[in-house]
Amino acid sequence: MYINGEWLSTANSFAVFNPASGAQIGEVADGDRQHAAVAIDAASAAFADWAGRTAYARAAILEEAHRLMIEGRQALAELMSREQGKPLKAALNEVQYGADFLKWYAEEAKRLYGETIPSAREDQRFMVRYQPIGVVAAVTPWNYPVSMITRKVAPALAAGCTIVVKPAEDTPLCAQAVFEILHEAGVPAGVANLVTTSTPQPVGEEFCTNPLVKKLTFTGSTAVGRKLAQDAAPQLKRVSMELGGHAPFIVFDDADPAHAAKGAALVKFLNTGQACISPNRILVQRSILEPFVQTLSARIATMQAGDGLTEGVSIGPLVNQAAVEKVDDQVQDAINRGATLHLGGQRLVEDNLAAGHFYAPTLISGVTPEMVIYREETFGPVAAVIAFDTVEQAIDMANDTDYGLAAYVYTQNLSRAIRSFEALNFGIIGINDINPTSAAAPFGGMNISGMGREGARQGLHEYLETKLGGFSV
Repeated sequence: MYINGEWLSTANSFAVFNPASGAQIGEVADGDRQHAAVAIDAASAAFADWAGRTAYARAAILEEAHRLMIEGRQALAELMSREQGKPLKAALNEVQYGADFLKWYAEEAKRLYGETIPSAREDQRFMVRYQPIGVVAAVTPWNYPVSMITRKVAPALAAGCTIVVKPAEDTPLCAQAVFEILHEAGVPAGVANLVTTSTPQPVGEEFCTNPLVKKLTFTGSTAVGRKLAQDAAPQLKRVSMELGGHAPFIVFDDADPAHAAKGAALVKFLNTGQACISPNRILVQRSILEPFVQTLSARIATMQAGDGLTEGVSIGPLVNQAAVEKVDDQVQDAINRGATLHLGGQRLVEDNLAAGHFYAPTLISGVTPEMVIYREETFGPVAAVIAFDTVEQAIDMANDTDYGLAAYVYTQNLSRAIRSFEALNFGIIGINDINPTSAAAPFGGMNISGMGREGARQGLHEYLETKLGGFSV
């Protein structure tokens, strides 16, 4: 673990495995609630000095961290492929994305402008300033083990906060590598701390109940997010949550079905479908359903599964056996209820894949609201196609979910694009765009997909308090 500027071991440790092969690739310290408390104390002790530094001083350290991450991107991406399983090309893209947050917030730190507000009284002046909220506790996921750390650490440090991070127990090695970069970049002792653990619940409870923690930020499942928010509520901690998704991908009949299918294949199978913005329901207007499915099927058929470090592999392993079972349960439920299976539909066990957690890239159509996959997030390599007839029906079907993170629309009609953007109840909407994300753009969802935003200036303000001064002059 990394606490107060030092790497610490513990009496206990836990192993880290490659999900593609099942082989052990490392071992890390197994922290507990007491270690979390010590890390929080260190962050609290470091807060006043860090918050008191100029924005330019904080920005310089983030700039250096960005430089180091770009310089070491190959090694970091290869580690990610071994630990998380994603293909090397995708891992390199994630390292770049993670570094982007360091660069963006290094720049944005210097733009924390206050404001003056006119008063109705001649003898009064109003001034508004923004100041760091304090110690931040962050819980990050396994599916994007580098960028989801920098997306929280960079704005927190830019704002003048200190932070304690608990990474996912499946990907602690990537987290250690990120903190090695922060240490080398000159982040002062106590400003950024890392607690690795195989039993996250006690650490999460410490984050929620320790009064020194002023903000909790979490990326993960809606179920865990609800529990953390509930535990943090008695102290009225600031909470931001980036939770599950159930993204619709709408293809209207004026779109080119082949072009739309190629886009759907790219974003659906991104990170083997293990992305919160991955489409779960592909809604296609009936008149172009056949050419769309033909193109999508042809694209999926070329996808090669295997170890992420193998040339040509585009489908990596799922995170664990439970994930494989969940995906297969959804597929079999859909087939048993009348869906048509076009490709895949089974775990991959041939040759050298048997030791890993691989599931075949799968295409099903004829999905109906009675099927589990219509309602629940899949988080795996399954494209579920649903036909619709009218624009109104498509919007209603897309909004027929408690989630509200991402949605996609393919159309060449400007009016339809704008009206769809306005009508869809999702925080992120790609219009003929399968990658509507950037460090410079706000990321977050509506409904049970979360609260708050990450990225952009909105992401910085999640770590700031607004202070008003009324001056009698």
